Formats: sequence, C-alpha cells, structure tokens
Amino acid sequence: MEPQVAVAQPAYAAYAPQALAVAAPVVQKVVAPYAQQAVAVAAPVVQKVLAPEPYDPNPQYQFSYGVQDAHTGDVKSQVESRSGDVVKGQYSLIEADGTRRVVDYVADPVNGFNAVVRREGAVQKVAVAAAPALVASPHY
Repeated sequence: MEPQVAVAQPAYAAYAPQALAVAAPVVQKVVAPYAQQAVAVAAPVVQKVLAPEPYDPNPQYQFSYGVQDAHTGDVKSQVESRSGDVVKGQYSLIEADGTRRVVDYVADPVNGFNAVVRREGAVQKVAVAAAPALVASPHY
C-alpha cells in the first residue's frame, strides 16, 4: 500500500457586498418666518445743466522731442506746431540701412495733408548680430 499525499489548495475568500439600508429623508414643511415688504422709493429728479464747452477759435500749440539711444541704436525726433487750423511739422528717423529719413508735413483745411519725404546719407552696411545660441537646461 502506497502512502497517500494530501495537498491543501489555497482557498479564496468569497466576496459578497453588504446590503445597505437606505431610508428616504424626512421632509418637513416650515413656514418662512420673514416676508419682505416692498418699499416705495421715489426716483431722484435729474436736472441737466448744460454748460457751454469752451471754444478756442484759434488753437495753438508746439512740441518737440528727440531720442538718441546708444544701447538700441534708436535715433528719432519730431517737431510740430499748430496755429489755427494749420499744422506744420517734421520728423526724422534712422532707417535700417543707416540712412536718415526726414518727413516735412503741412495739414490745413484747404489742401489737406501733404508730406515731403527725403533721405539723407549713404546706405551703410549694417552688421547683423548673431542670435544667441540656445542651450538646454540640465535636468536634475
């Protein structure tokens, strides 16, 4: 007679969800303790006071400015004046090619806006700066 070998197999626990008892909430009706009453408010009386705007039959002004930024290379200026309905002025700037553009202008009710554009100086070769090289940040 040969000996019998018994091997125990693992048994898995069976899962069964527990039943949940849910009851509907109890509804209680309560009368609101406060009732808002409408309050009559009269609209304010608005009176328009029309003050005449000041009118200058001969407006006049003058202004001028200039920029000379050595860091960016930005060089420009403007001068303008007005006497009545006639505006006169001039502005100038340095173009990308190194020349100076000058614009003289006049605006009036008879002829409208008129501008005369001229360029001064010879075209200069502008050195183009190389864009900075991008370097990836180290990953830590």
